[in-house]
Amino acid sequence: MKRILIIDGQGGGIGKALIEKIRREQLTGCELVAVGTNALATAQMLKAGADTGASGESAVIWNCRHADLIAGPIGIVAAGSLLGELSPSMAEAIGMSPAIKILIPLNKCHLQVAGISDESLPARIDQAVELIRQNLS
Repeated sequence: MKRILIIDGQGGGIGKALIEKIRREQLTGCELVAVGTNALATAQMLKAGADTGASGESAVIWNCRHADLIAGPIGIVAAGSLLGELSPSMAEAIGMSPAIKILIPLNKCHLQVAGISDESLPARIDQAVELIRQNLS
């Protein structure tokens, strides 16, 4: 069983949307672990159907060592993003993890990705879930 780590912060909306879509798609062979940079984000992801959840810097660091796949907004790889909730230690743990990373590009946190078309968040969630599906095979 593959361990999918969903990381989000602030209100947890992107993580929540990812988990809801994964559950609707009925992807099998995976455990969904929700880790929020704060308790509100984690609670939202747990409500969406995550199997388990934890909050804070230590939880991000520990779970990155045990994940097969990490998904979340692109800001999770940039220290200081998510309105300052993403610490340098969190960004390093995510970046150094051997897990496959599926990042949802958003033009926030002063991060802009060249070559990305301006699509809606639901369309980007759909693309992320399709990449997760492909990586479960």
